[in-house]
Amino acid sequence: MKKGFITNRLRSGRKSIESTVERKMETIQGEKFVWIDLQNPDRNDVEKLAQKYNFNALNIEDCMTKFELPKLDSYDDHFFVILHFPPLAQKIAISKNSQLSIFVGKDFIVTVHQGDLKPLVELVDICKSDTDQQRKNKLLEKSSGLLLHEILDVLVDDLLHTSRKMIANLDEIEDRVFDETKPVARSIALLRREINRLRRIANPLKKFVLEIAKNVKRFSENEDDELVLYYDDVIDHIDKVIETLEESRETMEIYKDTDFVLSTEKTNKVLAVLTIIFTLAIPSTVIGTFYGMNVDLPGGIGSDSTILGPFTTFIVVIIASATPAIMMFAYFKKLGWISS
Repeated sequence: MKKGFITNRLRSGRKSIESTVERKMETIQGEKFVWIDLQNPDRNDVEKLAQKYNFNALNIEDCMTKFELPKLDSYDDHFFVILHFPPLAQKIAISKNSQLSIFVGKDFIVTVHQGDLKPLVELVDICKSDTDQQRKNKLLEKSSGLLLHEILDVLVDDLLHTSRKMIANLDEIEDRVFDETKPVARSIALLRREINRLRRIANPLKKFVLEIAKNVKRFSENEDDELVLYYDDVIDHIDKVIETLEESRETMEIYKDTDFVLSTEKTNKVLAVLTIIFTLAIPSTVIGTFYGMNVDLPGGIGSDSTILGPFTTFIVVIIASATPAIMMFAYFKKLGWISS
């Protein structure tokens, strides 16, 4: 397997972000709310917003922590949530998640992340420019709750896209499992780890999106039915992600067991051949051992036995070694230990 197989296949067609994301703070004014997006922020940026919108100090600490467990805290005028998603770029053999912290109130939404969530960065770019005016209007013309839905929707769709890429990896690994010339154990281990990592993201995500849907209704006017439908669609996509990952995990377990059985069978065949070769060599080894001793033996040095010429002893030794080896070979074949 080529180095980087898993990452390349899961993120095919996407350009990786290898360099450190620059610190950036974007303020986008909607019709009824303001969206503030902080990429790779420092503490001063977040603390200024905390003073302006009365954020809890513990939530600020959570924002600045590189890895915090998913959580949702609800207050009278806003709620705070931390979610995890797979980042676009990551180092080979190093598994990590990207953290997204969100503050949502009636007239504001604040997103804090490291800038490695490509779909979210693209949404910010759309809202800052006029390249897609229709999409921009859809994002900013209604409430903060609907904008939050759009953010979750694109991130969950990217997660769904990533989980479906597992199928391509599974197809390739299936071919490699039954190809004895290609090692596949490392490939299986890497993909199993990737599947488990996505499962740890997707399983709690459904619970928190349900809680978000309940809390966000407080900040939306006359949009309850529409919000329910929108968030139900996101939850449906999360269910598809979970279903795909569960199927992939079960398939990987089958491939792991199959590879183990085939590898064991191949090893047993090699050991059987070596054992047979060693067993057939025993007669010649025994005879050679006797004639290697410093004692007088028939046909040894100084013997006058020349029935078959000067090589009489050599010929006798070869015949004495080959005869029992041939007999053992025939017997093993009769028992079926040696396949035709």
